[in-house]
Amino acid sequence: MNARFDVVTCVPPRRRFLTGAAALGAAALFPGCQSAGTGMTGGKPHRVDVHHHIAPTAYSSALKAMMRRHARWSVEASLEEMDKSGIATALTSLINPGMQAWVGDAAGSRRMAREANEYATRLARDHRGRFGTFASIPFPDVEGSLAEIEYALDTLKAEGIYLWTSYGGKLLGDPDFFPILEELNRRKAVVYTHPATPACCSKIMPWISINAIEGPVDTTRTMISLIFHGGAAHRFPDIRWIFSHSGGVTPFLVSRFERHMIDSKNARKMAPNGVMHELRKFYYDTAQGNHPGALDALRRVAPVSHIVYGTDFPFRSGAEVSGGLSGHGGFSHSDLMAIERENALQLMPGLKT
Repeated sequence: MNARFDVVTCVPPRRRFLTGAAALGAAALFPGCQSAGTGMTGGKPHRVDVHHHIAPTAYSSALKAMMRRHARWSVEASLEEMDKSGIATALTSLINPGMQAWVGDAAGSRRMAREANEYATRLARDHRGRFGTFASIPFPDVEGSLAEIEYALDTLKAEGIYLWTSYGGKLLGDPDFFPILEELNRRKAVVYTHPATPACCSKIMPWISINAIEGPVDTTRTMISLIFHGGAAHRFPDIRWIFSHSGGVTPFLVSRFERHMIDSKNARKMAPNGVMHELRKFYYDTAQGNHPGALDALRRVAPVSHIVYGTDFPFRSGAEVSGGLSGHGGFSHSDLMAIERENALQLMPGLKT
């Protein structure tokens, strides 16, 4: 029997309860049942993880055929980590390396997106309440992406769409992508983004992981492209963007972007309400951005209502994120509950059911 928890309650799987409840007690058996922001037991698994990667078998096989490796993943490992970290529900997205390097042709990418999305939907149905879905689309294939958006949101009932920060050297704010953004805006879609390996910079520092610097920088590049390159953030205001890793390096560069608003007439045209207006509308997850410097900087950019809990599983754990948030000292109990759960439910109210 699958362990089943919904996003509101903490219901133990029967088998585990029968074998251990009398000896250990519910709190010891279910370490996910914890109070907000602490390691104290006695609460319910309440956290909603918006940054949780999966690797369906077909996807792994396709990457292996291209000699691309990725971290190991299994359903069991996801559930174990979620239970340990008090995560009630995880929103799944494909593991690195992502869509821009799938199979190299539109037909193959469309097929892979469909297979991945149907797998994620089955995963959510088999473990009811434990998983939601950020659906992949064969971006930047416009026709295929529009078809998959319709199927994923209308038929599969995915919670949102999953995009990489760049594709073939083009950032998400590129006007070539406007037909896709227009449809996402029409649907008021939640769009979760994850950094890609940027075409410009994959080999300039081979002695350090590409994700150490270029990943967060590519997040910032794509955020700023949405604001200043064609004005997509202003043009498509109803897309609800989630950016990984506390916004990459964006919070540290705000003064430079504000200066650009002063120096460039075109910038003022692209972002007539100002750069901070657009940055405050975006949402930011806490994966790998939960240390004091990142959180302090993020708080200067984003209201608490626009910060959401993310772990980056299987690369990082919920314990790291929760410890960073609770140890920061700048968040009240209600702030932590908002970040860890309530903000995600406001974005994706379907998770409540």
